[in-house]
Amino acid sequence: MPLTDYDVLLWDFDGVILDSMHIRDLGFEKVLSEYPPEQLNELLNYHRRNGGLSRYVKFRYFFEEIRNEAVSEDQIKYLAGSFSDVMRKMLINPDNLIHDSVSFIRKYSSSVEMHVVSGSDQEELRYLCKELGLSEFFSSINGSPTPKTELVSALVERRSERFALIGDSMNDFDAAKSNGVDFFGYNNTDLAGVGSGYINSFAAIL
Repeated sequence: MPLTDYDVLLWDFDGVILDSMHIRDLGFEKVLSEYPPEQLNELLNYHRRNGGLSRYVKFRYFFEEIRNEAVSEDQIKYLAGSFSDVMRKMLINPDNLIHDSVSFIRKYSSSVEMHVVSGSDQEELRYLCKELGLSEFFSSINGSPTPKTELVSALVERRSERFALIGDSMNDFDAAKSNGVDFFGYNNTDLAGVGSGYINSFAAIL
């Protein structure tokens, strides 16, 4: 079914609306600069394989799985806050927008209900969308620490409209599948053949 025939579109943010993965890498490098480089590289590999997971999960993975040490919720929150401070400074450059998808959002947001569901920090997302002039196009902007599966569930429960989620990771596909939502991959050819279709370019839809 064409994207414009859905009643509601759910959008991942990083890698779909904003080209930010390389900047997220820098954020982890800055926040965890005191730790051994080989451990940081292991975290970055995990981060790149799991784009849809929140930084809260990734910081916990760093300590519990890579460093084999306990970490408190307060420590995780502190690190996540420091990471967000770096992101707010580095990600407000409009040159990082993926104009292919953003052009589609701007054109169709008045006719199709749209929401952001992301693994990135919710307050940070709302700040970035405001600074980048995107807030007006979305009915809601939702992020971590709530897991993406729960974010999607909260939007689709008790509603009968036709939903689709657009994402660039298997975590996005899993969140869609677990909630009975159609999934379209974008900006990651490993997702071709997964879900309801793959979007090579939104320009062909405009």
